[in-house]
Amino acid sequence: MSHSTIYRWIKTPCGRSKFLELSNRKGFFSRIRLYWFVLVAALKDLSLPAADHFDGSDS
Repeated sequence: MSHSTIYRWIKTPCGRSKFLELSNRKGFFSRIRLYWFVLVAALKDLSLPAADHFDGSDS
């Protein structure tokens, strides 16, 4: 799965950085954790607008 495809589902900058961190790890359990993270993050970010619309301000 390409990063642009996964970024459609994981929309927050912190989620994207965590995805990159987890995707660089090797091993069976690391892959299981990555898939679990993607599932939970995608469900959590489902109601958020695309990250391209974040302006970086919290107001």
